[in-house]
Amino acid sequence: MITIQKASDVEESFFDGRDFSGTPDTVRAVLENVKSGGDAALREYSAKFDVSAPARFEISGEDMEHAAERMRRENPGLYDSLCYSRDLALRFARKQRECFTDFETELEPGLFAGQRNIPVERAGVYVPAGRFPLVSTVVMTVAPAVAAGVKEIILCTPPRVHPQDRARAGSEARGVPGAALIGGLPYADENIMAAAYICGVTKAFACGGAQAVGAMAFGTQSIPRADVIVGPGNKFVAEAKKLVYGTVGIDMVAGPTEVLIIADDSADPAWVASDLLAQAEHDVVAQPVLVTPSESLALKVAEEIDRQLKTLPTKDTAEQSIRNFGRIIITSSLEEAAEIADRKAPEHLELAMDSGETRDRIASLVHNYGSLFIGHSAAEVLGDYAAGLNHTLPTSGSARFTGGLSVRVFLKTVTTLRAEPGSEGVLKSAGAAGILGDAEGLAAHARAARLRLGTE
Repeated sequence: MITIQKASDVEESFFDGRDFSGTPDTVRAVLENVKSGGDAALREYSAKFDVSAPARFEISGEDMEHAAERMRRENPGLYDSLCYSRDLALRFARKQRECFTDFETELEPGLFAGQRNIPVERAGVYVPAGRFPLVSTVVMTVAPAVAAGVKEIILCTPPRVHPQDRARAGSEARGVPGAALIGGLPYADENIMAAAYICGVTKAFACGGAQAVGAMAFGTQSIPRADVIVGPGNKFVAEAKKLVYGTVGIDMVAGPTEVLIIADDSADPAWVASDLLAQAEHDVVAQPVLVTPSESLALKVAEEIDRQLKTLPTKDTAEQSIRNFGRIIITSSLEEAAEIADRKAPEHLELAMDSGETRDRIASLVHNYGSLFIGHSAAEVLGDYAAGLNHTLPTSGSARFTGGLSVRVFLKTVTTLRAEPGSEGVLKSAGAAGILGDAEGLAAHARAARLRLGTE
């Protein structure tokens, strides 16, 4: 079922970015309505698109705490795994934070330049809750904000019917897609609420879609304006983030997920197939790719994909992804495989190879990826959930120029200048600045510099 082709037959379009964003005009109208209408517009969109249109949007802290306690009691494995994932993500993000150092250095006698890394005041996190409520996304978006030192972290996620409103929803035949329950209490997916409480979210709001992005970008009567908005979503959420960039900061505009695996004959076909299918089950437009110089491995992996698909609960989605966007590329060498990977710049790049000189060489040749997974045991799924790495990564070739979500998204690197009056550094800098101001025809610039010299 999966396409197998030689590297020489790979079409140029394979290396192009894939754009599945929403209609800009539609999303722009939503954003404009939210900006002008505030909470009223949010209620209008909730009534139209969600299962619940609550009377207010902020989820009570008590409901979030109860969700976490219920998870700890009824599903301790999930609770402990979330805490473990959070702890690793925090440890890794705090190590990243240490790398963003503040400093001041004397460039010339009496002339001191420096930098400071200051966290934003308020971060906005979006967590989707469609077919698969992404509880792990709470960890991945909140942990780096906490590590960066952000004072207030708000979270938006699509509304659900509150337990206290379920009887009314049933009697009114509401609380389902196309027939939202109007005026109930704010609530959300319970696992997402529990994760938000576990990870330290300041406030959570039952508000989803492009309208939630607008609310965090512009602020409404209920939802405060954020400085940065992060998190994945559908094509309308992605388009909304693109359109509000500049009003607020964003992490990135993410497209369909993708994995590229470079493998040799040391790889286990079942492991490789399972990693490809793990990506394929995300979305019908996900792109799973294997690149290998081994024709034997290629055939075994293709057979293994077909075998594993038969018993995969998410077969309908994964099968479409494999058929329409998956492929196995046979190269003349591992070096050619590395070249293809660098041109593709995948979100996830796996090196399914034994340790040694060859793997080290291939690892040194690749430069464009969101995250690199080295060795047979470094499955991409570990990065998705519980290995410290952040799973919010660049897609559609954007790994050529950016990395994934990290503490840097929540930090502003600002610069400082301190100068001692009459020092050698000030005199030399002011002299050069006066000449450059003259050259550009900016007389006030030149005068401001020369006043420090006492020549004006």
